[in-house]
Amino acid sequence: MLVNWSAPQHVYIVCGKTDLRKGIDGLAMVIAENYGLELDNDSLFLFCGNRNDRFKGLYWDGEGFILLYKRFENGGLRWPRHREDAVALTKSQIKALLEGISPLPQKRIRPAIKGPGY
Repeated sequence: MLVNWSAPQHVYIVCGKTDLRKGIDGLAMVIAENYGLELDNDSLFLFCGNRNDRFKGLYWDGEGFILLYKRFENGGLRWPRHREDAVALTKSQIKALLEGISPLPQKRIRPAIKGPGY
């Protein structure tokens, strides 16, 4: 693989859907305006649009932004669509995402079972 996705100190996944027609400036504005995260502290931000077979990454290398685009030819990602935030990923979560496994599984709370006397 050309890019080591887990090399940056921080890797954030931007949950939900992002308009992938946006370029560097548009994606940087999404981060700055919606999430208040620092763009220049060795952070990689991952974005996904409507289709789960492609995503974009935005990274500041100290001299300028790098815009990454990856499209899977066979299969796709399990992008977390059930939330609208940016979440820091661990190295194992990044690996899971790139293998098509959801890095942030949905957590469901089951209703409590009422016992006698309730």
